[in-house]
Amino acid sequence: MMPRKSLWFGLVLATVSVLLIASVDANAQKKQQPRSVSGPPSLSLAADPVSVRACADETSRVGLLATASSPVGGPLRYKWTTNGGRLTGDGANPTWDLAGVAPGVYQAVVEVDDGRELNCVAFSSVSIVVTDCPPPPPEIVCPTVSITCPERGTEDAPITFTANLTGGTATIKPSYQWTVSAGQIISGQGTPSITVDTKGVGGQSIRADLDVGGFGTPCPANCATAIETIIRSRKFDEYYDIARNDEKARLDNYAIQLQSEPGTQGYIVVYPSRRARANDAQARATRISDYLVNSRGIDASRFTITIASPREDWLFELWIVPQGAVLPTPQR
Repeated sequence: MMPRKSLWFGLVLATVSVLLIASVDANAQKKQQPRSVSGPPSLSLAADPVSVRACADETSRVGLLATASSPVGGPLRYKWTTNGGRLTGDGANPTWDLAGVAPGVYQAVVEVDDGRELNCVAFSSVSIVVTDCPPPPPEIVCPTVSITCPERGTEDAPITFTANLTGGTATIKPSYQWTVSAGQIISGQGTPSITVDTKGVGGQSIRADLDVGGFGTPCPANCATAIETIIRSRKFDEYYDIARNDEKARLDNYAIQLQSEPGTQGYIVVYPSRRARANDAQARATRISDYLVNSRGIDASRFTITIASPREDWLFELWIVPQGAVLPTPQR
């Protein structure tokens, strides 16, 4: 039979061993269990563009982009809400259409979770500004443009073209750009009225075209004037105080020209020398007339001789004057 003291010692030893084994077992199990991960998913939110205009002819769509990640790698779920407009699509990248909304500031909010039982939800928001459209530009109306000009003009006599504007948008200051088909604008370019030189354009028509600018669209008008040709006298020859035979040769050629142009008149201007005697000019005129009539057979009614103011030296001008032409004016 075992003594009591030994029995008690054995029981104590066994109890301690059991406790030690249980403690080691509990620590081993504690080390094998993984630590729990806490915290919501990470999240950022962007929008493009951040401002739109509420215009019928402009796009009002905004692209939303949520960038999220789960700390445990779980699947992400997105929940979107807005206070205006319409969302198309789901997930991380929907489209937000703000067509038809009133001007103002609108928000889109997204919530993201990764499916854990714990209430681990991330959220973010973005604001979009919707601005009003500018008022439409006022309607611009061309004025009624008319141009007044003479029906006929005379060569070498300037003519005037004048524009008249009625109606149109009253707030616009018009500009004037003229062009002409012949002749030359000598004044008034850029104004409602121009003056045109007609030199050298006899027998033609001058058409003036006007473009009234400033209205955003052409506002044209035109007017035309027929230019009559001036029938001019022309100087056939001139000579100074030459020998008598040389003068006859000049008068011979003059007579031939008069005979070749029926209907024309001769016009002879005698400029006497200041040193000549009182009757010398008339004597020279009579000598010329006698030669043309008696030697060349020119009727006296076909020519006229005029004695002009004296000059330093003698000068004789022989003119051909077509029917209807203005007689030349003697020089002073």
